[in-house]
Order: sequence, then structure tokens, then C-alpha cells
Amino acid sequence: MTESPIGRLERSRRKREQRLAALDDELERRMPARYARQRPRRVLAGAGAVTLGLFWVDAAVSWVLAPSDTAMITNFVILGVLLVVGLPLAGQLIAVTRGLTSKRERELDERQITARLRAFATAHRATTFVLVAVVVVTSIADRDGRESQIPGAALFLILFALLATHVFLPLIVAAWQTTDPPAEEEREGDA
Repeated sequence: MTESPIGRLERSRRKREQRLAALDDELERRMPARYARQRPRRVLAGAGAVTLGLFWVDAAVSWVLAPSDTAMITNFVILGVLLVVGLPLAGQLIAVTRGLTSKRERELDERQITARLRAFATAHRATTFVLVAVVVVTSIADRDGRESQIPGAALFLILFALLATHVFLPLIVAAWQTTDPPAEEEREGDA
């Protein structure tokens, strides 16, 4: 006799919850104590914002210098820096926020859901501002229509920077807005 799909789904859900709980415990154990305070988290979020800004610098350099070998070399250097610095930094941001922006809603408590919504709302407003700025700048620069002076590589990199902003800005905002955990005395008093 085969097992019902509902039973498998429930067992899969429980295993996922156990794995996430173990991961949360591991993150809590491995998290450096320096990120327990707000200032180091904000420095990390600022570093994430600067790294995200490198996508925009890459697009701007490509716009100004393309098509040329200098633009291509600069592009590869910036992308290399983004890989070497950005990936570990993104991992640190995920760890600091404890996966707040990537977990399913049912895996979060009410406080985390509120923090997540606040981070997404702030990031959405900032991304909207960036979108409007990009549209205005490219519209002004592209007055000539088909005779445009905007290199295709720059347009691609602008779209790539927009995608990166859309994906990573909520994570950066969540790290910036994360509050300090309650003091030990407060936690013991609540119990």
C-alpha cells in the first residue's frame, strides 16, 4: 500500500522545519559576537550597499567607455571584485538577518514578519526611486532614438544592476534595520 501524498507532504514539511531549526542554531552558534550590536551590522549593511553600487559603477563605466578594450577590462575587474567580495558579504548578510528575506512566511514569527515587511517596503521605495532615475537618465541620453549613443553593453549592465538591486536591497535594508536582541535579563524576566 502506498503512502498518501498528504502524509508525505507533512513529513517533508517537518523535516524542513527540523533542518531550518538546526541551521538557525548553527548560525546562532557561529555568528560572531561583533554582530550582536547594531553598529557592526550597519557597517556590514553599508559594505553591502557599496558592493551593490559597484554594479552601477560597472554600468556607468561601460556607458562612458564602451565599446573599447578598456571598458571590457574594467568590466571584468569589477565583476571579479563583486564575485570575490560580494558573495561572502551576501552570505554574511543572510547570516546576520538569519534568512529573514529568504524564509517562507510560515517559518517566521510575528516580530520577524513585521521586520521583513518593513525591510521589503523600504527596499521597494528605494528601488522605485532608482527605477525612476534610470528611466529619466536613459530617456535624456537617448533623445536621438535609433541613432542613440548608449552602448548595448551599458544597457545590459543597467538591467543587470536593476536586477541585483531588486534582489539584494531588501537583504541590505533588513541588515540595517535589524534591532538588537533583548538583553539576557529581559529574556529571563519574560520566561
